[in-house]
Order: sequence, then C-alpha cells, then structure tokens
Amino acid sequence: MMFTRLLNVITLAFAALVISQPYAFSFTLEITGNISKFTDEENHRYIFTDQQLFAMPVQSITTSTSWTPKEKFEGVALAELLTTVGAKGTTMTFYALNDYYIDIPITDVDKYRMILAYKMGGTLLKIRNFGPLFLIYPRDTGGNELNSPLYNSRFIWQINRIVIK
Repeated sequence: MMFTRLLNVITLAFAALVISQPYAFSFTLEITGNISKFTDEENHRYIFTDQQLFAMPVQSITTSTSWTPKEKFEGVALAELLTTVGAKGTTMTFYALNDYYIDIPITDVDKYRMILAYKMGGTLLKIRNFGPLFLIYPRDTGGNELNSPLYNSRFIWQINRIVIK
C-alpha cells in the first residue's frame, strides 16, 4: 500500500512536470554574418534559445500557405530579431535543419513584416510539422505577389540559422 501511494505521487509529479513544459524539446536560432551584437563574441554569432524567443513580444499572422489551410501563426517579428543582433546587410540566407536554404532580401522585412512562427493554430510547431521555426509572410493579405512560386520558396520551415550578408 505504501509503495502504491509512493508510485502515485511520483506519477503525479512527473505528469505535472511534463504538462508544465511548454515544448517537448529545446532549440536554438543562430544568426551570423554582418551583425554588430553577439552572444558568442569569439565566433561572431548571436544565439537565441527557444526560451528567449518565447519571451519576446508575440506577433501573429493569419494566412494560408501552399502546405497549410488558413491558420493563425504566432512567433517573433523578424524585424525585432534583426534589430537585436544589429543586422547590417541587404540579404538574409535562411538555413533549415534539412540543409535547404534560401536567400531573401532584407527589404522584404519592412515590406511584409514577416514572422518566425513557432506556433500554428495555437500549437507549438514540432520538427515533423514545420518546426521549430517557420518563416511566415502575410500571403492572404499581401497581394498576388506573395502567392507566386518565388514567394512560396521563401516560406522556409525548420529554420535553425540565418546569415546576414
């Protein structure tokens, strides 16, 4: 009986711990290149942890993509990240976990106010569903230009690194 009670307490404690964790795994976002602020001076890079990204002001875009129906995406404004790292350049190269990469002009940031989404439909993104970070443009409200092959290629997911050029 004592063992059963102890097992119940341990099970409840473990369940509380699992429920309190906002994300099943942790991730980082590395920004390098033409930046003036660093968290890692030696390697000239700025590393954001998932917890730092979650603590930043949340922005949202409700839109469809070529791979999803219309959904509310939540995350961090790309403009805020660029300001935080002191980005000075004209191009951003986004890299995904699967080695896909794409160059995107920095002018898109002011023009479209994209976000790096970590939630879709209120649920945190996982690697199997576009996570941990998915670059989202306001496709449904941004005009025909955003619904083109060029911009479809810029909806990169599984982002883990950005290089400013």
